[in-house]
Amino acid sequence: MKIKSVIVDDEIIAREVLRNYLTKYCPQVEIAGEAENIREAVPLIAEKQPQLVFLDVEMPFGNAFDVLEATKEFSYETIFITAFSQYSLQALNKSASYYILKPIDIQELILAVNKAAESIESKEELNRNKILLENLKLKPEKQQLILPTLQGFDVVKTEDILRLQADGNFTQVYLTDGSKKMVCRFLKHFDDLLESPFVRVHRSHIINTRFVKSYHKSGTVMLSDDTEIEVSGSFKDNFLKVFS
Repeated sequence: MKIKSVIVDDEIIAREVLRNYLTKYCPQVEIAGEAENIREAVPLIAEKQPQLVFLDVEMPFGNAFDVLEATKEFSYETIFITAFSQYSLQALNKSASYYILKPIDIQELILAVNKAAESIESKEELNRNKILLENLKLKPEKQQLILPTLQGFDVVKTEDILRLQADGNFTQVYLTDGSKKMVCRFLKHFDDLLESPFVRVHRSHIINTRFVKSYHKSGTVMLSDDTEIEVSGSFKDNFLKVFS
């Protein structure tokens, strides 16, 4: 199956490199057009109605998120092309978006294209672009988080997460309603992703400090569901700073 695609990047050399990589390593991608900024990208997407857009995050006259906002009536998968930006990566990871860091690594490109192709072929109903746009308008504690599970995915509000616990190659996410989700990510993924009021208190535990009921100087914290979590010495100072 051919995947109708467009490339949006303000650097002509970057577009050439990506086009050449796609032609050589991702033959399922059919490039229907290219744009160098938001002014060109919006009408191009409206005209071609692609299944997949390769979208540079930072461009003149607006960024990738402006493109998404201006084309939100259209349904397409997005692979973001970005230089390292912690803010951008946090936003993209929360919405489970596909992205590639510059300079482009061929294996990462192939992996991202294959994942996007799976979503397109399966007619997956998860709208990552919509969730990403909604998250950008909200404070971190109000944002949504897409959790990839063995069965598919779950979308939860970060404010509904009580705690997270490492479980081998997975993470158990405990919610305030008493349920839990087994997520196909290491705990470090969430440690890098989640901001205050979340804090890591142990190599195996991240907690939402909004639900701390008590702390004992012996090194344990009690949460609102009466779960007792050890606060290890290496994380103790960061934990106590939240309440200082």
